Amino acid sequence: MHGERRRRARLRRAVVVCGIGAATALAACARRETALPVADPATVTQWMRTQLAIVRAERVNPPLATRIAAYGALALYEGFAAPAASPLRSLGGQLNGLGALPTSRARLDGASVAIAAERTVMAALLEAGFASTRRAVDTLASAQLAARVRAGVPQVVHDSSVALGQRIGEALVAWAAVDSFAATRGRPYAPPTGRGVWVNTSTPDQHLPAALSGESDIVLERNAGNATDYERAATRELFMNRPKARGPSTLGALDPSKPTEPYWGRLRPFALAHADACPIAPPPPYSEQPGSPFHIMAKAVYDTVRALTPAQKATALFWADNAAMTGTPGFHWMAVMSQMVSRRGLSAEQAAEMLALTTVSIADAFIATWREKYRSNVVRPVTYVQRVFDPRFTTVVITPPFPEYPSGHSTQSGAAVRVLTRLLGDTIAFVDSTQVDIGYAPRAFASFSAARDEVAISRLYGGIHFLPAITEGVTMGECIGDAVLTRLRTRR
Repeated sequence: MHGERRRRARLRRAVVVCGIGAATALAACARRETALPVADPATVTQWMRTQLAIVRAERVNPPLATRIAAYGALALYEGFAAPAASPLRSLGGQLNGLGALPTSRARLDGASVAIAAERTVMAALLEAGFASTRRAVDTLASAQLAARVRAGVPQVVHDSSVALGQRIGEALVAWAAVDSFAATRGRPYAPPTGRGVWVNTSTPDQHLPAALSGESDIVLERNAGNATDYERAATRELFMNRPKARGPSTLGALDPSKPTEPYWGRLRPFALAHADACPIAPPPPYSEQPGSPFHIMAKAVYDTVRALTPAQKATALFWADNAAMTGTPGFHWMAVMSQMVSRRGLSAEQAAEMLALTTVSIADAFIATWREKYRSNVVRPVTYVQRVFDPRFTTVVITPPFPEYPSGHSTQSGAAVRVLTRLLGDTIAFVDSTQVDIGYAPRAFASFSAARDEVAISRLYGGIHFLPAITEGVTMGECIGDAVLTRLRTRR
């Protein structure tokens, strides 16, 4: 009798501890003691590489690519931060205009939350893309979620996690909708005129290779294949898909005949207090007078390009990162980060943290850079050199269709390296194989700083930037990286 009473007392205590009915008390406690499978860091790197492929295929312009990368990275990060036991702290309430994000008291698998959030955000940001782009997003997300279930995530946990991920993704999409991006679509722009201001020298024929994409989609105003069922379609029908809409696009490709994103500097920064939070020295005043600072710095570009060594030319081409040809500057660093995940043995949470902080820094660097570019409207070297020194002068790298000062490559690289150095240290020797698939040999670097310095000087070798734009760009980028790291707290 006494033994039976003791047994019932233990059962009652178990019911109290688990907070549920007696019939399932012991089973629920057992489930809570079973650890969920560790998240695979490849969950993060697969999204990095998929996004790189997408921005190449869609020919996304460089500023827009950074916006896609940052919102996508935040979706992954917030997913991994969602479980109560996660070491990561939500950035809700820390980023500009972003309030607290949805939470759940259910048991969660961080990887599944992250995947569902990423799919939701990418589906929204890439809605105007090719059908194959949208299919790539859905296919990767479905495969990753299925892998989590096979790894041992219980169905009830999977369902709760996916539901929360979708809610987090929707909240991020709503936040993105008020960052002023929509107001820049289709807004007319009339460049200032005058001898000392930037003029677009980029022409469609220079960018012809960029138009020859491997993408098989037919882009038509009307398309009879709109309603094709892709799961049952014949091979030939796969070449027919939803056409891209006429007019301003939320997924704008690089258009060499027009200034690139002249209003990008008016977007809401992610973490910077405002776009001018990291000011730099003004560019030298325009002058064609021999001996003037402007004349001297232009002569330096002319002399450098005329005396390039094969190694310097290779450096310029490796870091060109023109849209559609080699990717974009921001995604080049994302490719480097994807290599760091395996090289440093990062966990999925660490990879998501690295990706979020770095892409936010890069995105803010582009906003700040574009703010200054279209404010100072400095003429490009090719225009000045042809006018003053040599009308036959040509550059190694195609001069892009936006003003010169400061160098976007230098600014975003300064920001990225500041973050990567803080997270991983700067004594890492690595090989950058980002451009192997397009025929450029891998390049070895002793550190992130060494790579940053090569990126910066490559713009001089390419003939598209004056030296002050490069040095001041790095300075601005480092300030931006420091500001992001100072403001955002990623650890609980």
